[in-house]
Amino acid sequence: MIKFLDLQKINLQYKPEIEASLLSVFNSGWYLHGEENQAFEKNLSNYLNVPFVIGVANGLDALRLILKAYIELGVMNEGDEIIVPANTYIASILAITDNKLVPVFVEPSLENYNIDISRIEQKITKKTKGIMIVHLYGQIIFSKELNLLAKTHNLQLIEDNAQAIGAEWEGIKSGNLGDAAGFSFYPGKNLGALGDGGAVTCKDEKLAKTIRAIANYGSNQKYNNIYKGLNSRLDELQAGILNVKLKYIDADNQKRRLIAKRYCNEIKNSKIILPVYPNKELQHVWHLFVIRTSNRNKLQTYLNENNIQTLIHYPIPPHQQKAYKEYNTISLPITEQIHQEVLSLPISPVITEDEINAVIRIINNYNG
Repeated sequence: MIKFLDLQKINLQYKPEIEASLLSVFNSGWYLHGEENQAFEKNLSNYLNVPFVIGVANGLDALRLILKAYIELGVMNEGDEIIVPANTYIASILAITDNKLVPVFVEPSLENYNIDISRIEQKITKKTKGIMIVHLYGQIIFSKELNLLAKTHNLQLIEDNAQAIGAEWEGIKSGNLGDAAGFSFYPGKNLGALGDGGAVTCKDEKLAKTIRAIANYGSNQKYNNIYKGLNSRLDELQAGILNVKLKYIDADNQKRRLIAKRYCNEIKNSKIILPVYPNKELQHVWHLFVIRTSNRNKLQTYLNENNIQTLIHYPIPPHQQKAYKEYNTISLPITEQIHQEVLSLPISPVITEDEINAVIRIINNYNG
């Protein structure tokens, strides 16, 4: 079976360095808010060329903390609206509603599955305070028009960068395009820990200090709580692992790009809709390689029978989830089409040439 993602094989590449890092943390006797976390924040700051990085517990918390900090700073208030792509993973929506803000769903583009920038302005109201862009599947989304739109309407531009670390728009890395960004280091991400982890990046010192305090029980000094905060910390073990793997992220992402390029160039089946491989202005990192087909279940069964493991990202859009029954009657036809047709193929830095060849050959032999 060609695994969708062989995490064990990915992490074994770095076994000696990871083991040394784990032992160092173990021997240090310091397991939270220590040297490894400080080093990772500095290393990620340098990598992204962004001034402020705060290590947190997970990607959802990263987004929750950004919005909560904006509320504490008076930039947003409960009941304000945040524009968000309708086809994102539910975490983007949970971060908004958890802060008693209102998600405003915007349809994506069928070309890249990211938010359709041309549809955003018509959704802006007096209550709109932010735009959350999601670099979905590791495909970066940004434009000068989007940046101008946010500035013209005085909106905070927030990046959900859970799937796109290392992606670039005109030489600028994702996580450094908007006002603030949330990262996830869930094990399956391009930069994955051996457990949960996340980070926030931003350019404003006051915002950074507020986020750091909120994430530490609302405290910037022990036992002095200035906010009703959270407990959201990147532990030393995970920070140490991420410090090891961050050194290799560009090389790993480049391997993903080469696989994606081969899939785009060599899969030739009229029943399969491929993603668009971008020009040099956009450097995707292909966290997922997502195809579409009208009979997804049949294709997935066929691939499984031919020893190719696939996954569906994601079968049910947020507005149709039971958790958000207040939005169940909304019609979002492009989003709904995407969620009914998408299928993710194996792609990772450790997939072999023979496995890539097999995926291409078997899909080209599919007759629907």
